[in-house]
Amino acid sequence: MKKPRILITGASGCVGQYIADWLLKNSEAELLLWLRDPSKLTAISSEEPRIKLLIGDLRDPSPFKKELGSVTRVIHTATAWGDPERALQVNVLAVKELLNLLNPKILEQIIYFSTASILDKHLNPLPEALAYGTEYIQTKAHCLSELEKHHLAEKIIAVFPTLVFGGTVDKKSPFPTSYLTQGLIEASRWLWLARWLRVDSTFHFIHAADIAFICGHLATTPHMPNTEKGQGALRRLVMAQPAISINQAVETLCRWRGIRRTPVIPLWGWLINTLTKILPIEINAWDRFSIKHRHFIHDPITPPERLGGQSYAKTLEEVLRISILPMRSNSSKRVKL
Repeated sequence: MKKPRILITGASGCVGQYIADWLLKNSEAELLLWLRDPSKLTAISSEEPRIKLLIGDLRDPSPFKKELGSVTRVIHTATAWGDPERALQVNVLAVKELLNLLNPKILEQIIYFSTASILDKHLNPLPEALAYGTEYIQTKAHCLSELEKHHLAEKIIAVFPTLVFGGTVDKKSPFPTSYLTQGLIEASRWLWLARWLRVDSTFHFIHAADIAFICGHLATTPHMPNTEKGQGALRRLVMAQPAISINQAVETLCRWRGIRRTPVIPLWGWLINTLTKILPIEINAWDRFSIKHRHFIHDPITPPERLGGQSYAKTLEEVLRISILPMRSNSSKRVKL
């Protein structure tokens, strides 16, 4: 039997490298890794015989038409943000062109990465994402709307990461450090203030290793018609661990860093709005919506356990340990912050 050929876009990113590593260890698939800078491929050896690098920009797929027409599965992690024009080109137009170059006769599945920010609690598209979102959120919402109506929709699984941890704060892991893991350093610096405040807000998180299991499992098992309730042909999965509150996160960080939690002052929504008006803080329409919305939770969520696996980092304590954040300021293994 011919080995499956799996294309991974954004392959040099944190999530892309965790997925490629999982597939190398748990499957016999041939991997086509599409990336712009091969020097950023730190956790995967480009000499691995099952790997072929496609070095180039996602906006110009023409050099890889032959390779794209040979893949049986796609894991599309590549994305862009910051520049509105580039976000539109990468997050919408390039996705359309990629789908056009795939061979529907041999294509079995597409795992498309979006963001949980564009979904409401019940995994339905959030109207405010298109109305108020940043260029990243708006283009992701736009692309999902088009994919729902695409002729390949029944072969597409849209996955929606929540807050993503990955790598380590000391950057000694072979895997790239995610923005959220790197942010643990800054969060530790502000615990002296955060320990006094209580914020009524809830969120999900997930580790990139658990994303890799979910995507790897989906990419190595038979693709089935969507059975998720209330959805169409395209399947939507929010990749997340059970929700925690910001207060729980602050308490966990304080315990980890050996900082005493104090009596707290409620930081209500109206107070946050007042502070943003009197302090030199720039906020956009999406920021205002987020302050009002506050609880970024989803149901159902898909951790590895939902697919028969076991989470690599199920709790925030496990995330902090894996990220090698120092446990307390006087630790003998202290990492300089």
